Amino acid sequence: MRRMLAGVILLAAAPAAVATEPAEPAPPVEFQTTPAEIIMTVDGRAVGSYVFRDPSGKTPRPFFAHVKTPDGIQATRHHPPRPDLDRADHATMHPGIWMAFGDLDGADSWRNKASVVHARFLQEPRGGPGAGSFREEKLYLRPDKSIICREQFQFQLQTTDAGFLLLWDSTFQAETPFYFGDQEEMGLGIRVATPLSELRGGRLTDSHGRQGAAAIWSQAADWCDYSGTVDGKHVGMTLMCHPNNFRPSWMHARNYGFVAANPFGRQAMRKGPTSRVVVQPGEPLRLRFAVLVHSSAVDQRPNLGRAYADYVERTTAADEPRSGLGRGAKRNDASAAGEPIPAGNQGAHFGVGNGPR
Repeated sequence: MRRMLAGVILLAAAPAAVATEPAEPAPPVEFQTTPAEIIMTVDGRAVGSYVFRDPSGKTPRPFFAHVKTPDGIQATRHHPPRPDLDRADHATMHPGIWMAFGDLDGADSWRNKASVVHARFLQEPRGGPGAGSFREEKLYLRPDKSIICREQFQFQLQTTDAGFLLLWDSTFQAETPFYFGDQEEMGLGIRVATPLSELRGGRLTDSHGRQGAAAIWSQAADWCDYSGTVDGKHVGMTLMCHPNNFRPSWMHARNYGFVAANPFGRQAMRKGPTSRVVVQPGEPLRLRFAVLVHSSAVDQRPNLGRAYADYVERTTAADEPRSGLGRGAKRNDASAAGEPIPAGNQGAHFGVGNGPR
């Protein structure tokens, strides 16, 4: 009897086999390069284009256009705007997602009065499971075509549970000093699809809980989301600012479907004296942002605070804390002394691996 009980006890103590389902593989990301653009696909479906040479010549700077959500819904305004569907304002200035500056050493690439030129790919566009990336060198030119500075632009598209995460990492440098001026039209901008605009029932929300373009304009935030309802889905784009940028970004938000993250326009945003950020030779300035492209059921909207925390975790793993404005960039303004400056980071790289997390 004791032997039988012992056998029962031993049998009961044995770990039960648990059936587990294999993890779903990350969808393949592919980049197809043409002489003018990179066509990005996820799982065989086109999700956007990076136009590094505008064939029309009307937008003389690189930009992302035709950006779509994971389920194929248009997230950016059509480029060029479609007369039957879109507002036609800023047709060549707001192509989708772009970085430009209304005053970079006196030149205005935001309003297309100066050019930003694709020089070369430092890393050829390449895809993989759950992620694709490229690294590009761009030249910022004055109207007379002389070079102001060079930008090393590292881009990565990642597939995540929250949507497509577009990682933007730019480093600016030159052989002579140059400066970033103080205007509203500075930084990383997005133009959402017309149905998502506030004028069409969409909504702007920032990381502090403010809602609407009027409440958000000129306010600093970690992120700002522009979203609405399309085809019964909650659709939007969230503009995210990296905490290690040299300064928080003020949001330039408009009710017609536009928002930009601007760390330079302090006086323009009515937050203090005129800002002038000077970048010295050999001491580059680094700016990092992200755009989350998302869609979901109307009653299952994404947790944007969690998505932002995930973005920060993905991109700070390899960072080393340091002080300054991206090393050596100096703010030449009346209130620079004594103003706290968030830690920055030099160089352009991602502390992330391929695939979803």
